[in-house]
Amino acid sequence: MTVLQKRADFLAANRGLRVARPGFVLLVNPNSAEKLRFGITVTKKIGNAVVRNRMKRRFRALLREMLPEQGLPAHDHVLIGREGGVEHDFTKLREELSAALGRAAQGKGDPPRRRK
Repeated sequence: MTVLQKRADFLAANRGLRVARPGFVLLVNPNSAEKLRFGITVTKKIGNAVVRNRMKRRFRALLREMLPEQGLPAHDHVLIGREGGVEHDFTKLREELSAALGRAAQGKGDPPRRRK
């Protein structure tokens, strides 16, 4: 697994499949690198640096645990943290990620969000 670092990769993932859950939003998009890659985004709206870093650590642990078995090969996976996601129990986040990866594997995404 490789970590996404370039902004262009994150923007490309935004054009893919979107699966929303209470703690996060999962974006899945095919890539040309033929590798399973992941990225994490947590904005300043979520909280201060301590809260954002805690959320990123939890997401990183989840992705490293679950993506090798349940992730889509040759796809980029991006987790976007949502408000209140850091308060979710770790097992609850694991269940949500498992359900989101299952929906992404079936090609069932949520409708695109409306612009304000």
